Amino acid sequence: MKQVVQNFRSGVLELLDVPCPAAGRGQVLIQTRASLISAGTERALVEFGQANLLSKARQSPERVKQVLDKIRTEGFLATFDAVMAKLDEPLPLGYSNAGVVVEVGPGVTRFAVGDRVASNGGHAEMVNRPLNLCAKIPDAVSDAEASFAVLGSIALQGIRLVKPEIGETVVVFGLGLIGLLAVQLLVQGGARVLGIDPDCGRLDLARSFGATPIDATADPVAAVLAATRGNGADAVLITASAKEDTIVSQAARMSRKRGRIVLVGMVNLELNRAEFYEKELSFQVSCSYGPGRYDAQYEEQGIDYPYGYVRWTEQRNIEAVLELMAARRLNVEQLITRRIPHAQATQAYELLSSDRGQLGVVLEYPARQPSHERTIFHKPPAQPTKAAGSATVGVIGAGAFAKSTLLPALIRTPARLAVIASAGGVSAAHAARKFGFETSTTDYRSILADKHINTVFITARSNLHAPVAIEALAAGKHVFVEKPLALSRGELARVQEAYAATSGLQLLVGFNRRFSSHAVKMRQLLATRSQPATMSMLVNAGHLPREHWMHDPHVGGGRIIGEACHWIDLLSYLVDSPVVAVQAVTVGDVDSMPTRNDHMSITLSFADGSLGTIHYFAGGHFSFPKETLTVFCGGKVLELDNFRRLRGYGFSGFKRLNLFRQDKGHNAEVAAFIERVATGGPPVIPVGQFWNVTEASFAAEEAAAEHTRVQLEG
Repeated sequence: MKQVVQNFRSGVLELLDVPCPAAGRGQVLIQTRASLISAGTERALVEFGQANLLSKARQSPERVKQVLDKIRTEGFLATFDAVMAKLDEPLPLGYSNAGVVVEVGPGVTRFAVGDRVASNGGHAEMVNRPLNLCAKIPDAVSDAEASFAVLGSIALQGIRLVKPEIGETVVVFGLGLIGLLAVQLLVQGGARVLGIDPDCGRLDLARSFGATPIDATADPVAAVLAATRGNGADAVLITASAKEDTIVSQAARMSRKRGRIVLVGMVNLELNRAEFYEKELSFQVSCSYGPGRYDAQYEEQGIDYPYGYVRWTEQRNIEAVLELMAARRLNVEQLITRRIPHAQATQAYELLSSDRGQLGVVLEYPARQPSHERTIFHKPPAQPTKAAGSATVGVIGAGAFAKSTLLPALIRTPARLAVIASAGGVSAAHAARKFGFETSTTDYRSILADKHINTVFITARSNLHAPVAIEALAAGKHVFVEKPLALSRGELARVQEAYAATSGLQLLVGFNRRFSSHAVKMRQLLATRSQPATMSMLVNAGHLPREHWMHDPHVGGGRIIGEACHWIDLLSYLVDSPVVAVQAVTVGDVDSMPTRNDHMSITLSFADGSLGTIHYFAGGHFSFPKETLTVFCGGKVLELDNFRRLRGYGFSGFKRLNLFRQDKGHNAEVAAFIERVATGGPPVIPVGQFWNVTEASFAAEEAAAEHTRVQLEG
């Protein structure tokens, strides 16, 4: 199937061939019939993508500061690679879609195959969307009209925050698509509407919808004051896009005392305190379609807000807009300036850039059902190698880490890259083209069923690591699984059982730091010690918002299980000894910290008497190095700074090992795994160490929660 994407690095727009997604749990698969290009938002995105790097930097000064801090801590080359990888990510365009349900996933009861639905899907022939982001289209509403429903819900949510009363004067500042939809909704609600815009055609449209037009190129503040007999507007809804703060200032000056200003568009927010203070103005930013937006439980898990307590969610806002269209109280036909076949989508964006007067550009899709193929070919398959055990690889997961770190390491090996999978398809198709995979797919089980694939890399979200690893081992595949190996003791036990049932298969967990040149050198230096070591690891973990999936115990497992296992493994590797006991304390309480387990101090006792502490703190600044490690032993000291610089004190013949760029061991780790697949032999890391490190991460959470010391079984 075809999907419109833009490469942020090059700015190139294209119709990308991607495998068709499937309807996952709580999702519906929709065959698109029409989708609306949001002229303001999408034009801004496209123009930003097409700008050169200097222009991008000027438009994102806060990101430039982050890049400079990253250079200071991780080095120029590592930072450059990270920035280029981020910019190279393809961005699927579009978020206002109408089509027909062709498949429903498990747990979906509100929709059935054949239902016409509006959703926030993109410009793709097929889209899979969560059920709370879909709404049934009434029979009286055409596909093209329904494609406006999501944009209409953005306007409606802004109006709900304005809370206009009958007879009040409301200014709509900016008469693009959202502004003109807002004009109609406000007029229907009994408000007196003043519409401001510099475009005469849009002013005429606003007049036809019942608004009083005001030319923005004149003096809009004076015009509004004149229209309200000097009192000022009761409310201002800003639906414009501008880089300066003039519009917000004008909105304040044209408002009455205690007036309300709601921002829907994108404008600079350097507010003038005096303008707001003297009138006691209220100011609020509207968030997209309404309550539920960016709430993973609502959007991804399908957990609805109680109707009696949250009357208007984003889904119910979309439904309300569709009902107004069906009743002919919301006219969108007049807003359609062009209808363009989806196959010519790139020309549609060129039109938006060349003709700023375009409003509603609707992409129309052929009635025939597009390909449902969940696997697509990018190049002819390689001839099977005759070398026994040579790695033929399938990768499950094509996220940012895989594409920036793991896949670049994989292409340096002699492995045959057969298939890469992702749920949505876009990231897999992009990775296949970039790294030379033969095919991409949205069906990871096709990798497990392929008898020619003998090696599987699992880089999906953490909750899939153990289940997919178990499936892959049962299918007779060598398995590389990113950390964490499991999110619970039950999952770990099932992985252990699955591995025990195999013979001669490689299993490696992505504990890459032990493969770094610095860690290898440190272990060599410590190998001759005659007494236990004491190790202090400081991790400047960085803040993650409370709603980030890593904090979800069922998806990410929390940051200790999901991330701190890295450093538990590193310390265990350095002293070549398993963890036998764990103590841990958290910093602060649940009310003062985003989560309890991202500010934790862990103490590890090792079988050889060594002691290690991991201070895992999320409250630091990103300009400070992420990882610093100090090891004391026998009158000697090793100091590791962010995997760039290693200094030795008291060691004969060793003082320092400095690298121009970070080495966290990814390349050596992947190379060792691929070589072991080809040559056979014991696992690269003894599996007992995986079990021990994973158990230790569980014990850290348990010890912190119960304020106790947890002893690990041998």
